[in-house]
Amino acid sequence: MEEADGSSGAEPSELSNPPDSTEDVPRNAGPNDADRVVGTSDSTDDSSRTEISLPRVIAVANQKGGVGKTTTTVNMGAALAELGHRVLIVDLDPQGNATTGLGINYRILDNTMYDVMLGGLPIEDCIEPTEVKGLFVAPASLDLAGAEVEMVSAFNRESKLSKALSEVFDDFDYFLIDCPPSLGLLTVNGLVAATEVMVPIQCEYYALEGLAQLTRNIDLIRDNLNPKLHIAHIVMVMYDNRTKLAEQVVEEVREHFGKIVCRNMIPRNVKLSEAPSFGQPITTYASSSRGAVAYRELAREVSGVV
Repeated sequence: MEEADGSSGAEPSELSNPPDSTEDVPRNAGPNDADRVVGTSDSTDDSSRTEISLPRVIAVANQKGGVGKTTTTVNMGAALAELGHRVLIVDLDPQGNATTGLGINYRILDNTMYDVMLGGLPIEDCIEPTEVKGLFVAPASLDLAGAEVEMVSAFNRESKLSKALSEVFDDFDYFLIDCPPSLGLLTVNGLVAATEVMVPIQCEYYALEGLAQLTRNIDLIRDNLNPKLHIAHIVMVMYDNRTKLAEQVVEEVREHFGKIVCRNMIPRNVKLSEAPSFGQPITTYASSSRGAVAYRELAREVSGVV
């Protein structure tokens, strides 16, 4: 590996516990194990600070589309790489926006996440370096759009990504999974593979729409498939301090979710909207922009750097 830088899946109620078999999964390696301590959580009370261990597997999810999910995945990944971490972005969205947003043309690739999820390809054979040192992507392609139908009858269908990541678990510090805006089998795979969920929420009207359903689905997956899964971070995005509505939304979210709402918010920023069309994260496209500064601060907060 070179370094540079409408779902048709199963409903949560249909999910069954995965088989108890662990064959072919390396011993002492897995997306839900963590053994490298690198920092502490950012808390004002030193007595409550907890050690943060690596690797970490974070699913970035929201069943509502257009909420900055991919933008957050790409730019926080780049910011974490700037901090010296090795980061793998796993693009599970058939639209492939995280892939193209990092300058990767999936149309010319031999292997993508489709081959990993459906063909049993080792994930290391589809990982691509990006222009950001330490940042890599496991690319999506349009083929993933039909993957959920093909996976319905597959053995161990909910745990395919978890098994794939176990093969490269010691190669990265952070795995960021960009989930589709739905709860099909691709998103379920992302949530089964992860320990933490990050939920971007727009500072706009109807921002909380669908969030209650997302939390219920996460509860179902935790109860049936992944007992370690939890919502760890809620990120307020597209924040405009000139509007009263934005302030009201932030206040409501903080009141409801408390400490898991990140202190750092992502502002509405033109450069953030432009960066994907140039195949770059905001940290390289407009390094000193408000958006770049905000994602760097978010990465520091999430990683426990104070």
